[in-house]
Amino acid sequence: MATKGNDVNVNDEVTSATTGPSEEDKQQAEVPQSQNTSRDAPEKIFNDPVHGHIKIPPLCVKIIDTPQFQRLRSIKQLGGTYFVYPGAAHNRFEHSLGVCYLAGQLASALKVRQPHLGISKEDILCVQIAGLCHDLGHGPFSRMFEDKFLPMVNRENDQNVTPEILAVRMFEHLVNKNKMKEEFDKYNLTVTDIDFIKEQIAGSPKTEEGEWSYKGRPKKKDFLYEEWPYKGRPKKKDFLYEIVANKRNGVDVDKWDYLARDCHMLGIKSNFDHTRCMEYAKVLTVKVKEDKEQQQLCFRKKEARNLYDMFYNWDTLKRRAYQHDVGEIIETMIADAMWEANKIIKITGTDGKRFEISRTVTHMEAYEKLNDSIIDIILLSEKEGLEKSKEILERVQKRELFTCVGEINDPKVINMTWEDYIKQAEKDYHGILVKKDSSWKLEDFFIHVIIADN
Repeated sequence: MATKGNDVNVNDEVTSATTGPSEEDKQQAEVPQSQNTSRDAPEKIFNDPVHGHIKIPPLCVKIIDTPQFQRLRSIKQLGGTYFVYPGAAHNRFEHSLGVCYLAGQLASALKVRQPHLGISKEDILCVQIAGLCHDLGHGPFSRMFEDKFLPMVNRENDQNVTPEILAVRMFEHLVNKNKMKEEFDKYNLTVTDIDFIKEQIAGSPKTEEGEWSYKGRPKKKDFLYEEWPYKGRPKKKDFLYEIVANKRNGVDVDKWDYLARDCHMLGIKSNFDHTRCMEYAKVLTVKVKEDKEQQQLCFRKKEARNLYDMFYNWDTLKRRAYQHDVGEIIETMIADAMWEANKIIKITGTDGKRFEISRTVTHMEAYEKLNDSIIDIILLSEKEGLEKSKEILERVQKRELFTCVGEINDPKVINMTWEDYIKQAEKDYHGILVKKDSSWKLEDFFIHVIIADN
């Protein structure tokens, strides 16, 4: 059945075959238009291959139906892994829908199970929006862009670029460009609520200078706040910050969705059951210091084995897919091709200004146009200077790949930055290669750091 204009609610039951309007329809038609706001719109139902039929709130649907969010349809969830596993064709778009759904399910379950926590409908909606928008900042081929391409280019003016910070920037751009503030007002979401959403996406509070403090995997001491640093929600609701992105222990709905989705698409079996985990979730007051207590998202002791399976599946996916040698090589080649094309391919931003690929991260109007299609743009372009870039991408198509020439074990302690360590490692490893073949040059190979617990 084809429909136009109005959504069909699959829960509606057909009770009459008459063609004329019923008395109920007439009464609804008499409702003044000012009372018939989008807040009364029904939830939209998506048929998800992992979670089944899922309901998404109307405000989230408004966000979904924007160019900034639709961009995620063109960014592969697993980047270069798609060239290794043909089934890894899923994108950041469907993953974001799944996280939105699971975030709402968990927050709603806690509200019913523990009404004294004071979880409001605005809290749940904010958590859902954060889950929906947490991946807005990813570039072409997801982690390849920030882990391989950006380190290749000069970022002196914007050193602290992470997917989380880019996601916050894109969310702000989405809200402003589509005048979403008016829609937020209809659902009683204030400036404080928007701050709450951005804090969840960033995974950290802002510093006194107004910058996001997220700089990688936090340590235990990062959670022992002397003063509550967040603005979006008070300390008594600190557990809400652990639903979408739990920086404390990594048990969150983001991981629940991508483990289930990636295993499903890759054809790798998973023993972890996130629905069971959700049934046994509870907020408890935890003593983190002699004079400090925190409200933390906890799970019953009987769930220990299930959570073990979660981390085991995570490790399995890392070894077999996320950090697959061939996938890493292909991503390196794509990043190398983009680096060669960086100053030649320009992307239009605000007021017609054109930016290099690497500089789009500071201009969201241009960045929203950057996705996996960049490799097709390079291949089809007739601009001069792209010969080297095209050659590398054609090698990927022909499966004439770079070769892994060796591995370096991660040192336990280094007394320098990772950037300096890599530079030194490149010189050291170059010395080893030259002894075997004097034709090796420093620019003939790359060294990538793979962190086992990241």
